[in-house]
Amino acid sequence: MSAPLIELAGVSRRYPNGDSEVRALDGITLTLQQGEFVALLGPSGCGKSTLMNVLGCLDRPSDGVYRVNGQDVSTLDADTLASLRRDTFGFVFQRYNLITTATAADNVALPAIYAGLTLADRQQRARILLGKLGLAERADHRPSQLSGGQQQRVSIARALINDAPVVLADEPTGALDTRSGQDVLALLKQLHSEGRTIILITHDLDIARHAERIVRLRDGQVESDSGPAPRSSAPPPPRPPSGQPSLRAELGESLSMAFTALRANVFRTVLTLLGVIIGVAAVVAMMAIGDGGKQEVLARISAMGTNLLLVRPGAPGVRPSGELASLTLADTEALQTLPGVEAVSPERGSSVTLRVGNLDYRTQVKGVWPSYPSVRDWPMAEGLFFSQTDLNSYAPVIVLGSTVASTLFPDGRSPLGRYVLVKNVPFEVVGVLGAKGATPFGSDQDDVVLVPLTTGFMRIFGKQYASSVTVRVKDVEQIDAVESAVRERLLARHQTEDFQVRNTASILETASETQNTLTVLLGSVAAISLLVGGIGVMNIMLVSVTERTREIGVRMATGARMRDILLQFNIEAIVVCGVGGALGIVLGLISALLAGSAGVSVAFSPWPAVLAFSCAFATGCLFGYLPARKAAQMDPVQALASE
Repeated sequence: MSAPLIELAGVSRRYPNGDSEVRALDGITLTLQQGEFVALLGPSGCGKSTLMNVLGCLDRPSDGVYRVNGQDVSTLDADTLASLRRDTFGFVFQRYNLITTATAADNVALPAIYAGLTLADRQQRARILLGKLGLAERADHRPSQLSGGQQQRVSIARALINDAPVVLADEPTGALDTRSGQDVLALLKQLHSEGRTIILITHDLDIARHAERIVRLRDGQVESDSGPAPRSSAPPPPRPPSGQPSLRAELGESLSMAFTALRANVFRTVLTLLGVIIGVAAVVAMMAIGDGGKQEVLARISAMGTNLLLVRPGAPGVRPSGELASLTLADTEALQTLPGVEAVSPERGSSVTLRVGNLDYRTQVKGVWPSYPSVRDWPMAEGLFFSQTDLNSYAPVIVLGSTVASTLFPDGRSPLGRYVLVKNVPFEVVGVLGAKGATPFGSDQDDVVLVPLTTGFMRIFGKQYASSVTVRVKDVEQIDAVESAVRERLLARHQTEDFQVRNTASILETASETQNTLTVLLGSVAAISLLVGGIGVMNIMLVSVTERTREIGVRMATGARMRDILLQFNIEAIVVCGVGGALGIVLGLISALLAGSAGVSVAFSPWPAVLAFSCAFATGCLFGYLPARKAAQMDPVQALASE
């Protein structure tokens, strides 16, 4: 003889109540066979609903043994219980427990998701069931658009989608009018005649009389049992094969449910997205601006020359006071003969006032050698640079920087051949330097005029010494070796280290490191906003879990495992952060382009966008996990009882 379908032996269910406890069930022993139509009858508070929860594996007994098809339920873990509910029980709740954001067809198809049916198969089965129940034209309506009787029929169709052999109906007519109630009872009888086991929970004796067997409950105990009736139903119908969906199918379903849930509350979803969008956009825009600033600074330093050595008077680490005359033209000539040196140019500078007609302008004048343009890699915009002959003959010629040229000659005419007074000495303009722009430190490189060094000594500076010497190295790879040679040559000549040698390559490296630090700082500040957006996602997901507690209970009652719930809510958080990340990248790029059009230097690289999107995705995983974990660990009974 086969084992009973359902067997309870001494089952009790106790709940703590302060210092005492409530015994909802007290030693119930009951056996139900396949194909019975049983009514559990009793007044409110007698333990009917608690017994139904235990029978449907939504709750576990505190004492006693409960077996389904001979299997002890207490030995099963949460996921195995979920599979047992999915394959064995179909629930018809008094309050329907339909998901308000889903259509009637989607509500009916819900258990089939966790049974591994494809979308097409479960939609087809759902519509067939709704058609049999007279709701074919209501398949695409939401619960709020259905009457109470129609919602209950949707609930019954949901209980049948997996062809469950046992239907648990908890007060199925309690919220219906008389006619709708009679229709539901007739439907339960029809299901019984097809071979299903029907367990009807009711407090109404008239409704209980529709069953073949009545079990009366009082104070958590079986008061009376009419006993099994002669079998009048057909054998149970063959069940379609069911199993767990593949991971790919689970991800697809979770993704679909995530978009459905997010569309259900568009305004809140937009606000949640906004936090992530702003965070990602800030990272992308800030990094683009930071990289642009870095490239601009490095370009300006590179414009000064990356293969230069700058020699200045004064001992290293000692702040110079007054003018130092330790660098001479003889030192410059000695450096010119060193191996690896391409060109050398001594310089002497001073601030002077230039005059053209009645226009005065104060700028920097430098006395240099004819090698200065090649040393500084500074091309001419107009005219020619002065020659060695001009240097040797103390010629009163001058070359203007582009800023000085446009200031002294605003009429737009070429300044070549015209004269500029320097300390009341007329200098003929022989050339105009090409524009170089500002230095990384903000000074205008074009606000300068150049004269032959010999002429400057005689007519402007007075004393004959250099304020600096610029050495151009042939090969930048040899710059360190040449720097050592320059230092050794000057030490040999001066017998003391009264000079400083600076390497523009090291300046470039220092500037690059500084800009990298600033870029990281900008990125860190922007990342904080992304973190705040992530916290907002977690808060919204926690609110969503609280609001959808009953939905979680319904999903668990229809076969959802902890993994399914965890995956669903995690995917929702990831979708929010993923969509927000993508929109944030677009907004960040647009913001950076607008900043660039306003004159701010920007540089685009794929890595900040990849980093920001990855962080947004990781934020969804991290901040979505805790709410999802909270949802997955809910007790099905408590979740279904929530308001």
